[in-house]
Amino acid sequence: MQRRTLGNSGLVVSAIGLGCMRMSYGDAPVGDRQEMIQFLRTAVERGVTFFDTAEVYGPFTNEELVGEALAGYGDLVVIATKFGFEPGPDGQPSPKNGPNSRPERIREVTEASLKRLRVDTIDLLYQHRPDPQVPVEDVAGTVRDLIQEGKVRHFGLSESDAATIRRAHAVQPVAALQSEYSLWWREVEDNGVLAACEDLGIGFVPYSPLGRGFLTGTVTPDQTFASNDIRASNPRFTREAMQANQDVVRLLQRVGQDLNATPAQVALAWLLAQKPWIVPIPGSRKTARLDENNAAADLVLGAAHLQDITQALATLQVVGHRY
Repeated sequence: MQRRTLGNSGLVVSAIGLGCMRMSYGDAPVGDRQEMIQFLRTAVERGVTFFDTAEVYGPFTNEELVGEALAGYGDLVVIATKFGFEPGPDGQPSPKNGPNSRPERIREVTEASLKRLRVDTIDLLYQHRPDPQVPVEDVAGTVRDLIQEGKVRHFGLSESDAATIRRAHAVQPVAALQSEYSLWWREVEDNGVLAACEDLGIGFVPYSPLGRGFLTGTVTPDQTFASNDIRASNPRFTREAMQANQDVVRLLQRVGQDLNATPAQVALAWLLAQKPWIVPIPGSRKTARLDENNAAADLVLGAAHLQDITQALATLQVVGHRY
């Protein structure tokens, strides 16, 4: 697979990474552990080098899965993980508990993540969500110290605004900013985040680049979701919203017909065409989907197709908020 460099960081990864969350968290059904271990190893064989996980996925179990599956690959792979949520009385962190990016918590999570991932150094450590109680300068300074100690290689932020990115970057260079970005969620184009990344030389990592599966064209308006599937409570996955948003899928299908490509491949190729330092991380658990997504790295959207998509998107109104 082609490679890309995340901004000015020097961190080189596969043009399309792999989001690992859904293998053990946030969606139904959770993948079989041994099947997921083999799947992750197959992904490496297929050329994927960039893997995304987090302490809170599970919690803990996703890091353990990734650590076991990728142990022994060494510098062939780049593993990104995240800190940033408060642990509950049971010691398990959860977004429901709110953020926690206090320096001592960052250090605690880092030490535990190193063990679960079975590595000596974390390649890319993100703050999962901003913490309004902790100045981002303190967060960046703590990760800077961890980098100097050899426990972390690169610092990342997730879902931060442009001003916060600039403040953090002034203390410790930010290698990557991870936020939602896709054909049906383009806020980062308008709120200054993409501009800040370009200005500062920061790579951008879109999560949910396929709209939680909707942009693949495989989700029908009458589909229902299990109660433990995060889409069951998502405003964009009500029957009415899915019906209204079929226009986005039809656009992808139309362009795909011209290029002999699937809607998912067009959606990913569109992201790759926006900037050379953008690296999407679609989540998948099946080899066929993995291969389909990876093939998007070789799909070239010409000027005519990009203009067609831009013009069509200007007339489409996506129904439902992303959360």
